Amino acid sequence: MNILDFHHVAIICSDYQRSKKFYVDILGFQIIQETFRAHRNSYKLDLRVGKNSQIELFSFPDPPQRVNHPEACGLRHLAFKVDDIAALVDFLKKSHIEVEPIRIDEITGKKFTFFQDPDGLPLEIYQG
Repeated sequence: MNILDFHHVAIICSDYQRSKKFYVDILGFQIIQETFRAHRNSYKLDLRVGKNSQIELFSFPDPPQRVNHPEACGLRHLAFKVDDIAALVDFLKKSHIEVEPIRIDEITGKKFTFFQDPDGLPLEIYQG
């Protein structure tokens, strides 16, 4: 048995249209498939991230709020590899998205920073 690659991350959002706009129109992820599941009153949006990875964006009626403790157990953040971090930070700011100052990873010497999706999910961009 071998794990071949990372396939997808599933995200539950509180406002489907707002999150769809963020991930598609601002971050530029390509829609693979959008499905409305009537029996759950829920959307599932499959988004292409890079060449091989995906985000599954789900909506559910009245999902519970995300626990907001930066160092709590569980998923800490999602990190996206970019080739020009300064250009993306500038674009995000022009799109009215707050972005932390760019920092340098003390281990790799690479540039990185954080921002949040519409529900406060921490997202990182990391210059590869």
